[in-house]
Amino acid sequence: MRMKSAMPRLGTPEIARAISKLSLDELAIFGGAPAFTESLHVGRPNIGNRQKFHERVADILERKWITNGGRYVDEFERRIKDLCDVEHCVAMCNGTVALEIAIRALGMTGEVIVPSFTFIATANALQWQEITPVFCDIDPRTHNLDPARVEQMITPRTTGIIGVHVWGRPAPVEALSEIASRHGLKLLFDSAHAFGSSHNGRMIGGFGNAEVFSFHATKFMNSLEGGAVVTNDAHLAEKIHLMRNFGFTGYDETEYIGTNGKLDEVSAAMGVTNLESMEEFVSVNRRNYRLYDKELAGVAGLSLVKYNEAERSNYQYVVLELDESKTIVNREQLMEILHEENVLARRYFRGCHQMEPYRSLFPHAAMLLPETESLSRRVLTLPTGTDVGPEQISLLCQIIKTAVSYGSEVRDRLAGREMVSAAGAKFYSDLS
Repeated sequence: MRMKSAMPRLGTPEIARAISKLSLDELAIFGGAPAFTESLHVGRPNIGNRQKFHERVADILERKWITNGGRYVDEFERRIKDLCDVEHCVAMCNGTVALEIAIRALGMTGEVIVPSFTFIATANALQWQEITPVFCDIDPRTHNLDPARVEQMITPRTTGIIGVHVWGRPAPVEALSEIASRHGLKLLFDSAHAFGSSHNGRMIGGFGNAEVFSFHATKFMNSLEGGAVVTNDAHLAEKIHLMRNFGFTGYDETEYIGTNGKLDEVSAAMGVTNLESMEEFVSVNRRNYRLYDKELAGVAGLSLVKYNEAERSNYQYVVLELDESKTIVNREQLMEILHEENVLARRYFRGCHQMEPYRSLFPHAAMLLPETESLSRRVLTLPTGTDVGPEQISLLCQIIKTAVSYGSEVRDRLAGREMVSAAGAKFYSDLS
């Protein structure tokens, strides 16, 4: 067995030479040592001022007010409302429950049009309530819903549209609003990716009937776990406010079917703390994005999803698109190579229609989703956030460039590994 060669650790004088001399045999998948001793994650939590967070938690424990609203939930909602320039914000225990409650409060039933190219929670929030998600194709340039296709999917059973601001880049807000208005449909936006971003100079949050944010730990702005519904509709906000607390209007009176969607005080305190550091998080994300863009510029077959520099963006996703006809190495192979280096790149998204129960419910959905099918095979998200720095990005990009520059040889070697693995599996299967 060949000994693995040592890879210099980041920060040592050898790092520049390692970056400039990385060869195919130095890749971990072919016997080299992993480039990173600690895993690089997509969406590792950003954490603001720890001392302030600890002080807030101590205050919560001292007052013994842990949940059912409270000082920090109120402050969190107020800060979100002010940042998004909306009239109402209702904080929730997580983004999925926020979606479910918003859908029910809007009175959506029957069928609702959604992109398949989204996180599974967007579809599940409908199916969980026995509403049929009707998967619609996307515009390959924006990765968001294609309004022309949305129009074609409307039936007498359609009651709403859920747009998704994929990667934090705004969905076609005006076109979807016009379609929803003309057909008498509710319009909800899944804005899990888009907190702190803008569209035509206006902050995401005030579009459609309502928008839903996620503050899950993997989001650039987190509250440990949490979400929120924001809206300018006072009646809808009041309904959602009651529904997140079992529908209670008083001590022992309920008005709506509700659930327990309340955000606890400790999570809200983390949210308030991280809001105070949000601009720092965005600044780091922007720096990282530009470094990736610079390092990978000019590599045939590779391109980064672009952000509109004229708008506010959170830059929380660094999204690489591969053109396999030029890279030879495909997305799955590149992801495998990176994982061996302890770079946990992710394939966002498979497409909801490719996952259960939708794969069984709609077995022919792919025929109506050619752009979704194509995009889901060629995108890869790369690590960013406050735990990722310039040296790590340079080395990571060199690994990518090495894999692509030896594309044919990498493909052949990996194919050989797969054949050996398959032969071994068959051998042991025959023995048993």
